[in-house]
Amino acid sequence: MKILKFEQILSILLIAVVLYSCSEDDSPNNENTQNQIENNVQSGTWRITNFIDSGTNETNDFIGYDFTFSSSGVMNANNGTNNYDGTWSITDSNSSDDSQDNLDFNINFNLTNDFEDLNDDWDFISNSSTKIELIDVSGGNGGTDYLTFEKN
Repeated sequence: MKILKFEQILSILLIAVVLYSCSEDDSPNNENTQNQIENNVQSGTWRITNFIDSGTNETNDFIGYDFTFSSSGVMNANNGTNNYDGTWSITDSNSSDDSQDNLDFNINFNLTNDFEDLNDDWDFISNSSTKIELIDVSGGNGGTDYLTFEKN
């Protein structure tokens, strides 16, 4: 009889742990992180300080460009001569997890120049109010791309 009671208690504890770990509190944490990143990126102007495209450093293609990210989802790159508009967003690719690992920084420039290389759904390496580090592992060629924005 004592073994049966122990198994029952163990089963109840296991169920309680599973229910607690599946709490609905996960989504708000991820949403808070997403909101914080969106607010940071919409503040001020940014520059690309690192862009590695499948092992090739292409940062120089973006020297002199200031990037702004509006709340309407428009992304602008301007170097005083050239002015390019694109779109940006941050989406949650897996709402069942509360880590920024599932947040994607989406960039799209409808251009056929160096800016089209930025088009992707980037994964976050790190982010702060002054620096955003992104990574993308290409599905086609398996290359890894890195993109870093720093606040001016």
